[in-house]
Amino acid sequence: MATDAFRIRPYEPSDEAAVYAVCLQTGDAGRDATRLYTDPRALGHVFVGPYLHLEPELAFVLADAAGVCGYVLGALDSAKFYRACLERWLPPLRQQHPKPGGDPARWTPTQRLYHAYHHPEVYFPDSFKDYPSHLHIDLLPRAQGRGWGARMVGRLIDCLAARGSVGVHLGLSAANLRADRFYRKLGFIELARVGVEHPQTVYLGKPLVAPRAVAGSGLSP
Repeated sequence: MATDAFRIRPYEPSDEAAVYAVCLQTGDAGRDATRLYTDPRALGHVFVGPYLHLEPELAFVLADAAGVCGYVLGALDSAKFYRACLERWLPPLRQQHPKPGGDPARWTPTQRLYHAYHHPEVYFPDSFKDYPSHLHIDLLPRAQGRGWGARMVGRLIDCLAARGSVGVHLGLSAANLRADRFYRKLGFIELARVGVEHPQTVYLGKPLVAPRAVAGSGLSP
């Protein structure tokens, strides 16, 4: 498929189901996780839903003739975003999905996600103060290897910088070596490695430079 068949555009509410689908189809360290979850929206409620509803202006999709095949999502102020998740996003999910009972060792992947709705793990230490924003990106296989991931990250980074962010971070599984190489080529550096078991979560960060002032744009250098 020709490169110009793809385009990046702002997220629209009608894209929600497609974005959730991309999340599920890339949810196993970049591989299709459909087989793992009995509730196909459970994973998206963690990794895409709060961004689409709390900061839709920082959500972009990649689309081709077949539909949405990727997304990049961001939060300008991570501390504020996580507070909003706790206060506004998670309470309805907790009502819909009670905490699972029984032996946690026997929980299904879906049940583990339901537990996470009630006991979310947020990692945003003081050492990340120079990287207050964060992002999340996923692409379906048909959109990979064409340079669109870098373009999408660049699009979001420009938006974050224009809104005054001085740095952005992200987390990924240490097992996802392909993603790790991708981000490091874009100038991200390792900030932390969390977890005593494998796979660990690796956090990477990138300082941001505000865009140059453009006449009539209203943006400062």
